Amino acid sequence: MTVVQRLRAAGCVFAEDEAALLVAAAGSPDELDAMVARRVDGVPVEQVVGWAEFCGLRIAVQPGVFVPRRRTEALARQAAKGARAGWVVVDMCCGSGAVGLVVASLVPAVQVHAVDIDPAAVRCARRNLAGVDGHVYEGDLFAPLPASLRGRVDVVVVNAPYVPTDAIGLMPPEARLHEPQVALDGGADGLDVHRRVAAAARAWLPVGGVLHAECSDRQSQTLTSIYESAGLDVQVVVEDETCVVTGRKGS
Repeated sequence: MTVVQRLRAAGCVFAEDEAALLVAAAGSPDELDAMVARRVDGVPVEQVVGWAEFCGLRIAVQPGVFVPRRRTEALARQAAKGARAGWVVVDMCCGSGAVGLVVASLVPAVQVHAVDIDPAAVRCARRNLAGVDGHVYEGDLFAPLPASLRGRVDVVVVNAPYVPTDAIGLMPPEARLHEPQVALDGGADGLDVHRRVAAAARAWLPVGGVLHAECSDRQSQTLTSIYESAGLDVQVVVEDETCVVTGRKGS
């Protein structure tokens, strides 16, 4: 069978596009065969070829690291839209560091600090953000950030997990079997991590500082309430089925 036929037989919806990616990435017929076999086994094609396209950038993606989603491009664009040169930007729950890298590519001289609890994600983000002099920390939310940033973070971008625990089993196998659970599971209603972010965010933002957070459209009302209860002035931007909840710290 051809590569396309093998992928189509395995249920790959975009078999032709994925075949082209695999052929371009393979250095030999044997390597191509091994890469196709991994994809047929359910490994995300981005992890197989080692990169994902995100906002026009090629983002390195290592095995076991959360693959940046196209829907998250709305979050990255919203964060970059209001940022200014020299500002401090924190990419919270950064995964591969894709969002932080996009902001740095669109806004000159921003200072990017990225945080993730997963060691594999941290290694991947350090690779992606090295070219923009980004700082990447391993740890739980704000805890690993330097204390000197407290009250000085102009933009916090939050791509926290927001899939409800009971819905994890309904996700495609390539996600639930090949991406870290910690990057998917948001607790009972999907917003547990956001509640923890909201509880700490004001202490890290100056007056006028903003926080941008992604959620699904059906979660936007609850997430708005979470960040309003934390003392932020909130507005919601909807792009397709992606909601970006933006909270600003007032005086």
